[in-house]
Amino acid sequence: MKLGAFSVSLNVKDIKASKIFYEKLGFKVFAGDIEKNYLIMKNEDTLIGLFQGMFENNILTFNPGWDQNAAQVEPFDDVREIQKSLKAEGVKLESEADENTSGPANFMVIDPDGNMILIDQHV
Repeated sequence: MKLGAFSVSLNVKDIKASKIFYEKLGFKVFAGDIEKNYLIMKNEDTLIGLFQGMFENNILTFNPGWDQNAAQVEPFDDVREIQKSLKAEGVKLESEADENTSGPANFMVIDPDGNMILIDQHV
């Protein structure tokens, strides 16, 4: 199963303070819009998302079809195929992608320790 690019999406209290902190760790803004309360920051191949007021807990995020530079990769496992595989393994889904569609879609699962995992396909 190819899950694609990995990042951690952090629920932050003050996006400007978080941006300054992560810049001190060598991260640079890669994408996003601070005025819309979200930034994607990158340090080499490591990606973190800073999100203020968008969700309650931190989220592990995978992007099928993307590499760590948000460039499309081929071949890749479509989010709906990943979802079907997990359902066949008995994994409970918190939300589901519509299996009758194609292109961008996402679904969420929670691991045994309560960590949210977002499988979010943009292509």
